[in-house]
Amino acid sequence: MQDLDSQILVSKIDTIVIISLNRLPVNGYYLDFLERLSSIITEASLDDTIKVILIKSTSEKFFCAGADIKIFASNTQIQNNEMVKTARKVSAAICNSKKIVVAAIKGHVLGGGLEICMACDIRLAAKGDYLIGLPEVKLGLMPGNGGTPRLIDLIGASRAMELLVTGNTITPQKAYDYGLFNQLYEEISFENEVEIYVDKIAKGAGKAMSAIKEYVGRHKGMSLQESLIFETECVDILYNTPDAKEGFNAFVEKRTPEFE
Repeated sequence: MQDLDSQILVSKIDTIVIISLNRLPVNGYYLDFLERLSSIITEASLDDTIKVILIKSTSEKFFCAGADIKIFASNTQIQNNEMVKTARKVSAAICNSKKIVVAAIKGHVLGGGLEICMACDIRLAAKGDYLIGLPEVKLGLMPGNGGTPRLIDLIGASRAMELLVTGNTITPQKAYDYGLFNQLYEEISFENEVEIYVDKIAKGAGKAMSAIKEYVGRHKGMSLQESLIFETECVDILYNTPDAKEGFNAFVEKRTPEFE
């Protein structure tokens, strides 16, 4: 049996932490898996040397199929409630992180797996024949880890309603067209494109990116006036940072900035 440490692999390249889901064949999750994933994300978020967290899969066919159905079916209701609670903990760790969290998707992403991706800040995907969806309704359920509101926010209420009540899946191209994926790359160049994209973000101004992430996450429930005040608060703390000074100097000197 595969030990827990080998089910989620972690590596670090400069200011990037790479989290690779490795519970093959489908990366179906269960309680301990989710606890470890949450801990890894939280630990990376507390590391001042990190700017970007990249979540990917070692599988060529699956990003994540969500909960391990065999375990879910054999659990008691109390155990399943605890699993769902911990899945929410993973999404909260992603959303509350001051780092930019990127999902790299090149295989089936379903149910709770898609909910994890939607909690990320950016979703990069490969073209292919894999499926994307929230099929919970076919099990007599509905998404319980933020899938419902996040899908509505990302693709709109009408399209979200259709996917949620039918449980139907969509293709990577349609997910990109709907706005669920930020970028859609050719499969053959996917790994290289992800590396270039993430490396570019990692060279950005960390404090400014964190402030932008906080603003985007919190402004939704605000009135326009409240949102404008919050925007002012976010930007005011950036003016005297070393990154801001470097940005202005680099612009004047016509060179690429080198942020902290």
